[in-house]
Amino acid sequence: MNDKKTIVCFGDSNTHGYNSKTMGRFRQDERWPSLLQQKLGSGYDVKEEGLSGRTTVFEDPLHEGLSGLSYLYPCLMTHEPVDLLIIMLGTNDVKQRFGATPQNIAVGMERLIRKAQTATEAWAGQPNILLIAPPPIEPGYGTTFVSGEMGELCVEKSRALAPFFQEVAQRLGCHFLDAASIEGMGMYPYDYMHLSPEAHRALAGHLAHWIPTLL
Repeated sequence: MNDKKTIVCFGDSNTHGYNSKTMGRFRQDERWPSLLQQKLGSGYDVKEEGLSGRTTVFEDPLHEGLSGLSYLYPCLMTHEPVDLLIIMLGTNDVKQRFGATPQNIAVGMERLIRKAQTATEAWAGQPNILLIAPPPIEPGYGTTFVSGEMGELCVEKSRALAPFFQEVAQRLGCHFLDAASIEGMGMYPYDYMHLSPEAHRALAGHLAHWIPTLL
């Protein structure tokens, strides 16, 4: 019998650990899921499930396989029994090509959470989900190499997500965290939309103190 608590971290490039300085990936010991594993210790098994470009529900016309809705069930079943699912998505949903409002994105998040909650065979007990509103994109992105990829209004849309996500979390019985509220959270000043090393450490530290109370 597995006595460890399994935590699945389901996200995008900020869970995968994209390093916008090198356009590569942070080392494993620099990424927040791995740092969380270190801090929580041997009684926990933290699964890193980040994919650059992943959305909540949108199929990207330029890249295949990026809809979180399409992959969530097999992801949960891969790691079952799951004790806690952490979802941190929404940044890619604000891309101009999707044409989605913050309200639209919140509906997508609701669909994703409901999908997870109905995957009853994947859970160790009752569905247990922590929804994290990602820190917003910062205005400097418009002068960097990601400007053409993201398009216009990304800052405004990303700033608007947290209250919509909080309402979804409360209504569906999920835990909620606004990542922007964490001290030390900030974006790397190479594209202003990916976490800095300090932000990875800050997020992991905050979660490590809180997660034991959720399980």
